[in-house]
Amino acid sequence: MSEILVGVVTFLCLVVASIASIELSAKLPARYLNTDTDRVVRLAANIFVVTTSLVLGLLLNSAKNTYESVDRNVHGLATDLILLDRSLRHYGPEAADVRQRLAADVQLALDDTWEKNQRVLDNRPGEVLLDDVWTALAAIRPTDPVRSDLWRDAEANLQNVVKRRWTLIEDSEGTIPTIFLIMLIAWLVLIFASFGFLAPRNAVTISTLVVAALLISASVYLILDMDVPFSGPIQISRAPLQRAAEQMRR
Repeated sequence: MSEILVGVVTFLCLVVASIASIELSAKLPARYLNTDTDRVVRLAANIFVVTTSLVLGLLLNSAKNTYESVDRNVHGLATDLILLDRSLRHYGPEAADVRQRLAADVQLALDDTWEKNQRVLDNRPGEVLLDDVWTALAAIRPTDPVRSDLWRDAEANLQNVVKRRWTLIEDSEGTIPTIFLIMLIAWLVLIFASFGFLAPRNAVTISTLVVAALLISASVYLILDMDVPFSGPIQISRAPLQRAAEQMRR
C-alpha cells in the first residue's frame, strides 16, 4: 500500500469524521448533549488517545529499527565491496575483468535504487551481473600461495556481498502489518469524531481539527516512509555505495 495514499486516506477520514460529528451534534436533541453524555464521551476519547499514542510510539520504534538496520547493512555492503575490490586489485591483471563486472553491478544498483526508485538492489540485470562476477572469479586459477590467499579472500568477501544484498532486499520491504495500520486509523477516526461531538460549531474549531488531522496524517505517512527506507523523503544515504564505486574506479 502506497505511503502517500495511506496519508491522504487518513487525513480525509479524520476530517470527515470530525466535521460529520460536529454536524450531528448540532442536530441531536438536547437530552443527548447533557453533562453525563459529555463525560462519557470524554472518557472514551481519553482511552483511545492513550492507546493510539502507545501504538504510534511502537510503530515509530519499529520503523526506526528497520531504517537503522538497513542503514548499517548499506554501510556493511559498501565495506565488503571495497575489501573485495582491494583483494582483486592486489591479485593482478588477471582479476581486471572481475573488477569491471563488480563496478558495473554497483553502478547499476546505484542507478536503479536511488535514481529510478526501483525495488532495492533487486533487479534481474543486477542479479545477472553479480552471477557474472561469480563466474569470472571462479574462472581464475591462482598460480602461487600468495595469490591463492588473495583469491580466497576475494571469494569470502563476495559471499558477504551476496549475503548483504539479500538481507537488504528482505529488510527493505517494511515491517508494519496492514491490519495494525487499519486499526490505528479506526482509533484516530473515533478520537476525532469524539472531538467534533464535543466541539462548538465555528470556523476556529473546524480549522483546528483540520490542521490536527493534517499533522497526524503527516506523522503516519512519515512513519510508513521510514519503514520503507529506499523511497520517499526519508531515504537511506547512497554515499557509502558511491564511495565504494569511486574506490573501484581508481
